[in-house]
Amino acid sequence: MHRPTDGGRPPWRASVLTLFPEMFPGPLGLSLVGQALKAGLWSLSLHQIREFGIGRHRAVDDTPAGGGAGMVMRADVLAQAIDNARAADPGLPLLYMSPRGEPLTQARARRLAEGPGAMILAGRFEGIDERVIAGREILEVSIGDYVLSGGELAAMVVLDACVRLLPGVLGAEESLAQESFEDGLLEYPQYTKPREWEGRPTPEVLLSGDHAKIAKWRREEALRVTREKRPDLLEGRDKRR
Repeated sequence: MHRPTDGGRPPWRASVLTLFPEMFPGPLGLSLVGQALKAGLWSLSLHQIREFGIGRHRAVDDTPAGGGAGMVMRADVLAQAIDNARAADPGLPLLYMSPRGEPLTQARARRLAEGPGAMILAGRFEGIDERVIAGREILEVSIGDYVLSGGELAAMVVLDACVRLLPGVLGAEESLAQESFEDGLLEYPQYTKPREWEGRPTPEVLLSGDHAKIAKWRREEALRVTREKRPDLLEGRDKRR
């Protein structure tokens, strides 16, 4: 049973199926996310897939049907591991970190953060048997168009993106609304002291104390930066309107 937080909301639950549970919490145990873990604002459960492996050597993979390079994680092994994890942590959406999956976006991270938590399957080798994806209703999620050695680092990215959105994790929660992607735009440029550095001054408007002008400048800069660096975001934003 998970104890409620001070706000009455049960802790957000993260559950990870992996061949390398020793990789966790890793960076998730540090900084504000790590402090939130220690404070009970979220919980982390780890499930060793190899416990459900086949034979004396606990094999979890086999050669790909039809031939080819590498090995593929077995459907029967993964299904048992998933069923066991779901019995321990029921009601969580199950994600599989995969380069062919749906992109992780800020909107998806926010939806996950607003729910009870997430169960993540971190694969290895050439991937997992396709049948277990359909058989266990797994959502494939990608953190980018590249390939990693395994899904553990990608799982950490997903968890960090979600946990930082939980109430009480960040000190200045109002800043979340001004971050990149929250309004379909990249964030405006940030400045701090010194007032001038290597001949580069801080924009005068930011020192004016005029909050309306500052807000207008930041909005215009967010549009400019997005137009220059990620014009695709503006196209998608226009289509949603």
